[in-house]
Amino acid sequence: MVRGGEFIHGLPQTTRTCTGRFSGLPIHSETLISAVCLIEICMTEPIQIIGVQGLPLIKKGDDVAALICDRVPLGEGDIICIASTIYSKAKGYTRPLSEITPSERAIRLGALNGEDPRFVQAVLDASTDIIMEHPFILSELSFGHIGVRAGVDQSNIEDGMVIFLPPDPMKSADEVRGRIREITGKNTGIIITDTCGRSFRRGQTGNAIGWSGMQAIRDFRGDTDLFGHVLKITEEAVVDEIAGFSNFVMGESNNGVPAVVFRGCPKWTGHDNLYFSGEEDITRRVLKKEWS
Repeated sequence: MVRGGEFIHGLPQTTRTCTGRFSGLPIHSETLISAVCLIEICMTEPIQIIGVQGLPLIKKGDDVAALICDRVPLGEGDIICIASTIYSKAKGYTRPLSEITPSERAIRLGALNGEDPRFVQAVLDASTDIIMEHPFILSELSFGHIGVRAGVDQSNIEDGMVIFLPPDPMKSADEVRGRIREITGKNTGIIITDTCGRSFRRGQTGNAIGWSGMQAIRDFRGDTDLFGHVLKITEEAVVDEIAGFSNFVMGESNNGVPAVVFRGCPKWTGHDNLYFSGEEDITRRVLKKEWS
């Protein structure tokens, strides 16, 4: 790609150019060009990615689906990624720290990790299994998700409050999808996202914790590759890939774009077995053995 006469990353020049904020810049067919709220991936069939701008600070009782529909005209087959934070705030999945009485275990873990024992108690309350206690709490939630501090958070919420992940994100995604269909008459897909860390790598990325209107996994097993080899293990976590890119558009801190619309995504088939079972999850078994 050439930008301002400079050859960048060794990509060839092209006659195609960007629009909007990057108007006039040449692009390479496999390069992602981002604008403030619209990203187009140059494929055979373009995919549009639209950040939902102008959403208010969400409070308990707000209709998240209606707020999104008011700001972006949704189309048939659109996939909408929604940050779990705004859904949880709308549903009241929050709690003041002042109302939480820490247990002896919470006090011990708070001292061990340098955290408020009331916050630790909120983490314990949200967890069905504690996998690791230090240097941070890693735990499993009731719907199978494994996350640091059970996804309990104190960011993007008022001081002295904690916010929890939805207790049943699949049901939450179904609910939002049904509400959007009621408002617009359109069949869409919904992904509820949460920002998670990753084993073996620095940095957080968006993960899908609930979805509706699609399957989580695109299953390539039984297909053949370019050389005719039969694929035996390839399963693509499409909902996580979409959630991860939505997190790039949403940003963190004070960006204020908690919902992202994907338009023009191809269809796929597969299954919904996104989470490993306890027997399959080697990393979990090792951590449990280390900390038991």
